[in-house]
Amino acid sequence: MTLARRIAAEFIGTAMLLAVVVGSGIMGERLAGGNLALALLGNSIATGGGLLALILVFGEVSGAHFNPAVTLALAWMRRHAWRDAPGYLTAQFTGAILGVWVAHTMFGEPILQVSQKLRPGVALMFSEAVATFGLLMIILGCARRRPETVPYAVAAYIVAAYWFTASTSFANPAVTVARALTNTFAGIRPLDAPGFIASQVVGAALAAVADRWLNRQPGA
Repeated sequence: MTLARRIAAEFIGTAMLLAVVVGSGIMGERLAGGNLALALLGNSIATGGGLLALILVFGEVSGAHFNPAVTLALAWMRRHAWRDAPGYLTAQFTGAILGVWVAHTMFGEPILQVSQKLRPGVALMFSEAVATFGLLMIILGCARRRPETVPYAVAAYIVAAYWFTASTSFANPAVTVARALTNTFAGIRPLDAPGFIASQVVGAALAAVADRWLNRQPGA
């Protein structure tokens, strides 16, 4: 598969993922009548289902990273070429922003927005490190032993992580940047985004180190 096609797959897949995340958040909030738990339930189920479908569609084309933390971790572990990383990251960030704009258009929202939704504090940043660590451990572990299970394991984990982490598991720098551009249910205030992104990078790095240590061959 050519690099151009793989980059296109990352762009389309990430855009569709963000359309699912933001769109289902808007729909959930509108239909929940102020019940935030019900809105989050709809948002999490839709995200998990959408993510499963997207990984199944694009997995054999680009690997279906849709996430700079995944791309960088795989490159560091020599499971993805460093020379391809810039193209992947560009596609992921630009695709994520486009996906937010698509969701806004579908729901009659102003296309250009800046989030006012506060997500501050050490607890939420720690949650992002935990969420990203878990996501990378699942991707790396399943890919090594049973690669056909990756789409299902990742989707199931994300649905669960929406609920067991205080941050609702962004676990993705591109998603974080894009969600700073929506003042809807899924948004995050731009001031809070850098802390989330730093925590995600730390979580991904720790997962890469842990996976390498756990699977080191005797004598290596």
